[in-house]
Amino acid sequence: MVLLYFIKKHYNKYAHFCALVLEEMLMKEPLKKTQHVCSEMCPVTRALEVIGGKWKLPIIWKISAAKSIRYNELKRSIPGITNIMLTRSLQSLEEHGLVKRIEYNKIPPHVEYSLTDACQDLLPALVIINEWGKKVWPRH
Repeated sequence: MVLLYFIKKHYNKYAHFCALVLEEMLMKEPLKKTQHVCSEMCPVTRALEVIGGKWKLPIIWKISAAKSIRYNELKRSIPGITNIMLTRSLQSLEEHGLVKRIEYNKIPPHVEYSLTDACQDLLPALVIINEWGKKVWPRH
């Protein structure tokens, strides 16, 4: 239990969730089988760090709906996002292999964004989370 306290206190912003998962595992299985879990980053934590933040999920949703979308069209479709945040979020999603950036050297030059196969695999999970959110908070 001291280990769980340390993880909750120091690991990262999603440590509480991972500690709860770990705590549940410890209750069901002997400690010997779960010791290795703490030595590696929790996959849920890693996934939430990649797609977390205010703008990444709305960007993923808009690109998935459009299949392929230009930068300015994407910016117009997400109210409140700044150029800097859109650019940074797109760069991060591209670095993590979730978004493809295609440059067209036509006149005028333009860039289009689409989802990678890895991000397409993520969409069913996001649909499930969306449905869960509608059940838990039906008025919002």
